[in-house]
Parts: sequence; structure tokens; C-alpha cells
Amino acid sequence: MNINDINLWLRAVEHPAKGDKNIVELGMVERVDIEGDIVTVTLAFPKHRDPLAEYLIGSTKATIIRNAPEGTQVEVKTIIKDEAPKKKPGLDLDEEELKNVKHIIGIASGKGGVGKSTVAVNLAVALARLGYKVGLADADVYGPSVPKMTGSETDMPDAIMDGEKEVILPLEKYGVKWMSIGYFAKPEQALIWRGPMACNALKQMILQVRWGELDFLLIDMPPGTGDIHISLVHDIPMEGAVIVSTPQDVALADVEKGVNMFRNESVNKPIFGLVENMAWFTPAEHPDEKYYIFGKEGGVRMAEKYGIQLLGQIPIVQSIRECGDAGEPAALSSRPDGLAFLALAEKVAETLY
Repeated sequence: MNINDINLWLRAVEHPAKGDKNIVELGMVERVDIEGDIVTVTLAFPKHRDPLAEYLIGSTKATIIRNAPEGTQVEVKTIIKDEAPKKKPGLDLDEEELKNVKHIIGIASGKGGVGKSTVAVNLAVALARLGYKVGLADADVYGPSVPKMTGSETDMPDAIMDGEKEVILPLEKYGVKWMSIGYFAKPEQALIWRGPMACNALKQMILQVRWGELDFLLIDMPPGTGDIHISLVHDIPMEGAVIVSTPQDVALADVEKGVNMFRNESVNKPIFGLVENMAWFTPAEHPDEKYYIFGKEGGVRMAEKYGIQLLGQIPIVQSIRECGDAGEPAALSSRPDGLAFLALAEKVAETLY
């Protein structure tokens, strides 16, 4: 293993926002040092922080580890080629880009597979249908699904310079402003990030976005109760959370962990309510029938136990899945599934206004 080998390996690290050019041809690899079994790569960034810096750092590490002899340790350093000018007095970036957002709400779940992202996307669209100004930030960093569910997989958000800082312009579709880390990676590309890298990337993705004037900014949070959640709650002025679950006991047990996380004294954020997803199955041929596949009213009991309101019950309807796969959220329709999401949106708006 020598420096030429490493530079060759690093040609596989593409910058998704630069026409898929790799970091070597972009001149970002400032130097490579090898000392025993320790490889140190220095990446150079321009004075304006790259929104994908954490992604590129993580990809650099992963690429070298994958190709280097077993036991090789990798360190990635960064430098700024041109020293950024000192900030002018005034608002910080996070305060400035979020100053016109009235309510920032986390959409969370204690576990994966409960349809949290489906609820988040359709709630955003339903709120927009009710006349509210809405944005959604897809913070589910390891499984971003907003691009697929909104039919925007091939789109790329623009970045503009505003004085001495760079801001990202969210995509707009169905009356909602969307931002996802999925826009900056190929659909089949695995995001191999440790917790701190993921946290930093997500904060940049939310705080560097020109959201403009919004009534609601929904943050589709990753499943679970890890360091990403704690970092987001501490570093983003999140007002509170909506919890999503299914009626089954296994899901509800994990929801308890999510509820307890937000109520922990170190987090201490209100829970605005619980959404029971997949509450029952209704066949299209028999719209008046209900089959409780995952149990009956588990969410109702959970809401009562923790003294939180049940915001809505969303049925299992085949069209929800079909619409998500087609990139056309079910909340756009006037079918029973669309009306269920509109009712949920009305309840959320009523709770916060």
C-alpha cells in the first residue's frame, strides 16, 4: 500500500453535487500520509462549508478501510483553503434560516417499520392542502425515503451564495418544501456514517436551507432513540414531537422508549400526540369492513397510559403503498386514506394553533 494506491482508491469517492466527479479530480485531496498502519488523508474545502462535507469524510474513510490491509487505521483531516471572513454581527445561520418558521415538529417512532415516513410525508401534504405553508426535512439519514415518496429522486436542490455564505434551496412539490440527504446520494448508495458525522450532516442539511416563511417544518427523524435524536433535539429549535406507532404490542413497547426519551429531563420536549398507523385493514371492495391485523386500538391504550392525545388512526389501504411507490402521496386524494390524513392534519393544526 502506497500513496498512489490510496489516490487511486479515492477516485471512487464521488461528489454527488459536482456531476459525480471524484474528490481527486476535484482537487480536494490535499495530501496523503502513511505512517506504519496509520493513513491520514487531508481534504481541502473552500471557505464556504460544503453541505456534504461529513458525507465525503465518511466515504473517504470507508473507501480506504475497504481496500487497505486489515488493521489499517484511517484519519481524515480537513482544511479550509481560503480562510472565511469573520461573521458580521447579526443572526447566526441557524437562527436566520429558521427565523420565519413558526412550528418545528419532529415526527418520531421508537422503531422502524411503522410507517413513520409515510405519515410524515402525507401529513406535510395534507397540511399544505389545508392552506398552511409547510416544509419537511428528511432526517432519516440511513434510510431517506422522501425522494422516492415524492417522485423527486432525479432532482437536485440548488445552492446559492448569499453574501459570504452558501445556502441550499429546498425542492418544492405538492405545495411543500422538501429537503433530504437522499438528494445528494445515489439511490443505491449506502451512507456509511458514524453517529457524529451523521449528526453534523443533518444539522447542516436543516440549518443551511432557505426555508423561508413556514407555518410548519416537519422533521422526519430516524427510528430509535440514539445520539442523532438527542443531537437534533438539542441543536434544532424543535418545539415538540408527534409519535407514530402501529397497534401491535412489539411496536408499542418501543414507542414507550420514544415517549420516555422526549420526556427525559435532558430533552424535555412536549409530545403533541400519537398517530396509530396501520390501525385496521379495509378491503377496497368492502369499504365498511375493518380487519384488525396488528391488534385493536393499541395506540388508544398507549395514549391513555401516557396522558397524550390520539391524533389519528390511519388504516392500511393498498393505495397508500401504491401512491408512495409512485411518488404521489395518498394525501393528495379524496379517497378514505387521503381523508384520514386530512383529518390528522386538522388535528395537528388545531393542537398547535
